[in-house]
Amino acid sequence: MAAIKIYFSTTCPDCAAAKKQFEEWGVPYEALDIEEGENAVEMFESYHTAVVPTIVIGDEVFMGFARNRADIERRLELDGLMSGSGLAVEGAPGGPEAPGSIRLLVPVGGMTCASCVDKMEKGLSRLNGVSSVSANLASDTVEFSYDPARVAPSRVVDEIRSLGYEPHLARVILPIEGMTCASCVQNVENALRRLPGTVEANVNFGTETASVVYDPSLTGPREFRTAVSAAGDYRVLEAVEGEDVRDVQAKAQKDYERSLLTRFLVALPISVVVMVLSFSDHIPWLRSIDMKVLFWIMFVLTVPVMFYCGWPFLKGAWAALKHKSADMNTLISVGSLSAFLYSAAVTVLPMEWFMGVQGMMPAVYFDAAAMIITLILLGRLLEARAKGRASGAIAKLLGLQAKVAHVLRDGAEVEVPLEDVEVGDVVAVRPGETIPVDGEVMEGTSSVNESMLSGESLPVDKAPGDQVVGSTTNLTGAFRFRATRVGRDTVLSQIVRMVEEAQGTKAPVQRLADRVAGIFVPVVMCIAVATFIVWVTVGPDPRFTNALLNFVAVLVIACPCALGLATPTAIIVGTGRGAEMGILIRGGEVLERARLINAVVFDKTGTLTVGRPSVTDVVSLDAGGEDEVLRLAACAEMDSEHPLAEAVRVEASARGIEVERPGEFEAVPGKGVRAMVGGREVLLGKPAFLEERGVGLDGLGVEIERLAGEGKTGMALSVDGDPVGVLALADTIKENSGEAVSRLREMGLDVYMITGDNERTAMAIARQAGIDNVLAEVLPGDKAATVSRLQSESKVVAMVGDGINDAPALAQADIGIALGAGTDIAIEASDITLMRDDLLAVVDSIKLSRKTFSTIKQNLFWAFIYNTVGIPIAAGVLYPIWGILLNPMFAAAAMALSSVSVVTNSLRLRRSRL
Repeated sequence: MAAIKIYFSTTCPDCAAAKKQFEEWGVPYEALDIEEGENAVEMFESYHTAVVPTIVIGDEVFMGFARNRADIERRLELDGLMSGSGLAVEGAPGGPEAPGSIRLLVPVGGMTCASCVDKMEKGLSRLNGVSSVSANLASDTVEFSYDPARVAPSRVVDEIRSLGYEPHLARVILPIEGMTCASCVQNVENALRRLPGTVEANVNFGTETASVVYDPSLTGPREFRTAVSAAGDYRVLEAVEGEDVRDVQAKAQKDYERSLLTRFLVALPISVVVMVLSFSDHIPWLRSIDMKVLFWIMFVLTVPVMFYCGWPFLKGAWAALKHKSADMNTLISVGSLSAFLYSAAVTVLPMEWFMGVQGMMPAVYFDAAAMIITLILLGRLLEARAKGRASGAIAKLLGLQAKVAHVLRDGAEVEVPLEDVEVGDVVAVRPGETIPVDGEVMEGTSSVNESMLSGESLPVDKAPGDQVVGSTTNLTGAFRFRATRVGRDTVLSQIVRMVEEAQGTKAPVQRLADRVAGIFVPVVMCIAVATFIVWVTVGPDPRFTNALLNFVAVLVIACPCALGLATPTAIIVGTGRGAEMGILIRGGEVLERARLINAVVFDKTGTLTVGRPSVTDVVSLDAGGEDEVLRLAACAEMDSEHPLAEAVRVEASARGIEVERPGEFEAVPGKGVRAMVGGREVLLGKPAFLEERGVGLDGLGVEIERLAGEGKTGMALSVDGDPVGVLALADTIKENSGEAVSRLREMGLDVYMITGDNERTAMAIARQAGIDNVLAEVLPGDKAATVSRLQSESKVVAMVGDGINDAPALAQADIGIALGAGTDIAIEASDITLMRDDLLAVVDSIKLSRKTFSTIKQNLFWAFIYNTVGIPIAAGVLYPIWGILLNPMFAAAAMALSSVSVVTNSLRLRRSRL
């Protein structure tokens, strides 16, 4: 019988669940409380984990109970400790778990009855990639199994929200120090995902951060820091109180670059000298020096390069070895140390030993060892600086913030730090100043540059009652406003938070690179060893020399850095470019999926149109009397609060027409108004309203019919019982709607308009926008079903709406785009939020997705091709044909260049035309 140990903590719910379940199964185990110091030390040293519960069954270790329950049951069954009946998951519809699936338990609020459970299980089961779902009303949890290759857990969490329930989860972004390649990403991710309570962990090599979604009742930042440190030579950067973690990360990045530069500047001159000495046979003044003396000089010079300049690689390789893993540091260290240690042996030991083995004068490779370290340091330095430019979008946004605010305190203006501004404070802003926080104008007028928010450079006029946004720039006048949002609640903070989360998520295409990176280094080690064996066994003389050089070249050239950087750097630059254009993208998955859109559905009101009525035509039966018709109508509507009345008054004001308050006013709901203007009775409203009052329409009927055919609402006007004219009102189309639709059609997309209006009105608006596909008379609750019907026709649908009224349809669509909103609800309801009220931004969003994914494909192509071609060349496949062998120094240069080229290619997105 296998020995079973459970390392547990008395405060860990997952530990309690594990012990209780083992007792119910009747499986004996040894309980080891980690509060007793020796148990914690034993767990960490023996199993390299700080996760509780850690369950040891024979030679197999399970970190966490809930996430490993199925595997634990299978192991117990194999050992004969429990029957197969224990393997079933009670109440889990959807059939058995698929191979390779992962099980997660998510706490959910809002479930109140059995129908909620049914709704939850059916809703999640519809997701492609979810194999089983079990909602538990008593514990307020949902347990589901999913295939990570087909669906991300964040998508399941979003679906829970769209069903009307709230997952009780938290998200944290952890800056990670010490990652050097894609293998490091895998190590850190696996460590975080093994923690009980972790729902999702995505590590981004480009930003050097980990985005973790977790159940705060089971785990938290302290456990994350422990798990990351236990995974290798990595560290979670922490900020002291009052210090922004971004500043800590920026300082760490500067320190890292400074360290790389120092080590490179030390290594470069020494390596050049060693290179010169290695060519002593070709330099007359060096020929006279004894070869053994030259070897000793090169040995002494190479030692600081290896053990000072190359110390980060050696330290990282040792940390990986302690954790029984391998990464880029392993490849570099083994390669450079092999050349150095062999050369050192030739230098220290009698030379005759090696002449006997090789049959000729032995060679040393101090130059190769030193130049490998030097060139890789140079590559790391260039890569770090390029990555800094790639992730500069957030720094640029944060740089827009004001440092201080002028707040009214006790009747006087006081300059206070930005963090001291509170909701309700009255803030004064002078011309040229940056608005510190969000608020509502109380007094004064001005023009504000809101390009930070919308991407548009045209200033926006502000008057009392208007909203202002923090970090925008006041241009002309001075004004005061009342603060309504401060700190993390401001629009800028929301934008920064969303961009951070987007840059921390992974696109599905990156999963391929991750899977490859997970096995890449061990495979390369095997190839290098095989290369050495083949060359030393059947290769030409000098066999050992050729075998050693090819072994080192394979290790050095096969660095997974380019593979790890290919996707995240493009996503970082793409999402950052989008933020600068006023396009907020929820994550890499959205950015990738948007390129597949082949159908765009526009909501009509407020999306294609301005969302409010305006006067489009004024018809007078008396030629030249249009202004008088408008004046009488505006006077009659002076005291009305109806939206159509407001449109009439606005049009009169725009034409400079003076109006007077009516002597009498009577509103007839749903029909029109009656008023006395200058002693005359004025009727304004529907044609049927005038006819009820005994007014004959005469020639107005034809005009009203014509206007109705254009999708406009006609209001008839009479004075003292005589018809005098018609005013036509409509929700007018936005300025750029037609151009946006035209561009989408040129891109090969089908464009639809969806509205609750009657078909006649809808067709009139659609004609103006250039849309042929009209979905009219669709009730708000049926919009999501209409989108679903289009999806059933094999269309990848983007729904464009206001992000509030259209939330169900936005959630149903493959990509939900909230236009011109920038509100909390819009950001939550949509995949893409457009901060500017311009339909051309929809075109830019899709083009940005296509451009970004094209860059990702280019990066992955070159990363894969580089290794596919480079490794065989390093192994010597060209030698039998052309006698070419790859010098390890050239392999190091090529490896460094590959990483820099991938990042540089991604940086082109910042300046490329969409």
